[in-house]
Amino acid sequence: MSGPQVIHGPVILILWHTLVKRGRGEERRLERRKKKKKKKKKKKMEFIRFCTVLVLVTILATMASGVRLPPRIEESRVSSRLFDTSNYGKLQLNNGLALTPQMGWNSWNFFACNINETLIKETADALVSTGLAGLGYNYVNIDDCWSSLSRNKNGKLVPDPKNFPSGMNSLADYVHNKGLKLGIYSDAGIFTCQVHPGSLYHENTDADSFASWGVDYLKYDNCYNLGIKPKERYPPMRDALNSTGRKIFYSLCEWGEDDPALWAGKVGNSWRTTEDISDTWKSMTDIADLNDKWASYAGPGGWNDPDMLEVGNGGMTNAEYRSHFSIWALMKAPLLIGCDVRNMTKETFEILSNKEVISVNQDSLGVQGRKVSVEGSKNCSQVWAGPLSGSRMAVTLWNRCSQAVNITAKFDLLGLDSTLEYSVRDLWLHEDLEENVVGSLGAQVEVHDVKMYILAPSSSVSAS
Repeated sequence: MSGPQVIHGPVILILWHTLVKRGRGEERRLERRKKKKKKKKKKKMEFIRFCTVLVLVTILATMASGVRLPPRIEESRVSSRLFDTSNYGKLQLNNGLALTPQMGWNSWNFFACNINETLIKETADALVSTGLAGLGYNYVNIDDCWSSLSRNKNGKLVPDPKNFPSGMNSLADYVHNKGLKLGIYSDAGIFTCQVHPGSLYHENTDADSFASWGVDYLKYDNCYNLGIKPKERYPPMRDALNSTGRKIFYSLCEWGEDDPALWAGKVGNSWRTTEDISDTWKSMTDIADLNDKWASYAGPGGWNDPDMLEVGNGGMTNAEYRSHFSIWALMKAPLLIGCDVRNMTKETFEILSNKEVISVNQDSLGVQGRKVSVEGSKNCSQVWAGPLSGSRMAVTLWNRCSQAVNITAKFDLLGLDSTLEYSVRDLWLHEDLEENVVGSLGAQVEVHDVKMYILAPSSSVSAS
């Protein structure tokens, strides 16, 4: 090993000169970077100022022209924190559909698998002839059992040739010519609940078929799902439907098992929050309570779905059906008729065709009403309420007791000013109360029945 190396004078001078030169070069580069950053920052600030001015000018121009800006979610919070909507808007799927809850008819509750194209056509005819279509019931939805028991040689779903001999294209044309929309059913599993072919791993093929047939709505069920989490199984069909270029309402039927309100808003337009409904008082009331839990997640673009209506199917009294319809309307639930609309009783039609109750469901503010207070044995005297556009409030006095009871809605619990007068519209009697009310609103309510009202500051309401 050699000893230390001696560096001679000229070499030191050269090294020193090189280091100084590099140092000066580095200083110049740093200076250029500073100037560049300063210039970028200045441009960014100028852009922010420009955008701010543009927004202000747009707002002022809109106000001057009298055009109403899209409703802000803050508008729904003015009543009180009771009607919290803080979770709405975080997730909603922006496909332009479901600005209000869907309305229409579904085949399952009354007909189950006993369906064919004649039934679907006659149902479309009845929706139009009865005037229900004119009230907003515009989806004609075919549930399970419409397809053959196996796919064709190309791996595509095909309608059952016996029950739907004309095919889905022809049926969609018929429904569309009535001014209505056609809905269809499939499953996020390998089979549907009635063991027809499911769409799991066939999402793109099936979505293309639905779009080519002119389908407007898909109910997507949860059977035979191979144990795969819903969060993994439902988005592929969303993507497949979107890729077709056709606007198709996407209704998730996951039964509420994996709390879809927490995640399904970025996947579909509505999501089942509960198990299937049955035509009994207990089933209907239990499901209403379950759905109430998720109220803050519903809003324009995506809705909680406590399942279809049982009104008219015979398992409940007319009072109970009136309660069912009122609470579903207040909760901004889908209003999907589940009875045979070709053969409705007068009482069934009167419930389903109540324009004033439907208007609560379809109100543009889109805030789900909820349970406000309970009293009495087993909390059977209940007040449910929800804010509406125009500073109004929908209030429902619901008697779940076994005898008639007096129920009172206290305005302070509703987030209303207890010192102001409010005019009252009775939505089932279709009349205004003669006198305004202050502080509270009460009435006697018959067994398992409801009273439903709209309250409004007296200066802003006139009789309908």
